[in-house]
Amino acid sequence: MEIQYYGANCIRVTTKKANLLIDDNLAELGSKSVIKDNDTVLYTFISDSERLSKAKLLIDQPGEYEIGDTSVIGVPTRAYADETGTLNGTIFKLEDEDVKVAIIGNSYADISDSQLEMLGAVDVLIIPVGNRENGLSGADALKIVKRIEPYILIPTHFEDKNVKYKQPQATLEEALKELAMEPVETTPKLKLKSASFNEGDPLKLIVLET
Repeated sequence: MEIQYYGANCIRVTTKKANLLIDDNLAELGSKSVIKDNDTVLYTFISDSERLSKAKLLIDQPGEYEIGDTSVIGVPTRAYADETGTLNGTIFKLEDEDVKVAIIGNSYADISDSQLEMLGAVDVLIIPVGNRENGLSGADALKIVKRIEPYILIPTHFEDKNVKYKQPQATLEEALKELAMEPVETTPKLKLKSASFNEGDPLKLIVLET
């Protein structure tokens, strides 16, 4: 499994038989969409189908899916901007060759016992850290990290000169202070195998370059 980051909450996960792109709304944020013809596109929020002329398949709802060799579980959640408490967003868990990746995306700053049960074990947690107003800050993310207990943490949605956020975001350095963590690695792509994780290993924070 290989993970790549494009800015905002946009992540690509590539396995032997699947190309999964999560939360590509980059065109709305002053950047360029990275959707390719063979991509299965996942959104942690209800999506606009007009974006998806190149997408092979769209998933923006909770449920269980099989994409090539990858299991996809969508866990219902409250979207971070929603004031009603309605479960109108999705946390995704991807599993391939015993590597388990959870993508928090546009979720509200909390995670329930039932959501934890649905997610199960998580090796890699990808979570936004830069929202100051109505999304996840580094401090909010830390609470979720402590609940999920992954081996690897990948931060997203922090200040980026290539992304025109609708609201100011914390810098990565500011978010890391709130997380009380330092990156152990900065890399353009992260390659993972199940042998990468051993019980009792300390949490590692890895920054993906755009």
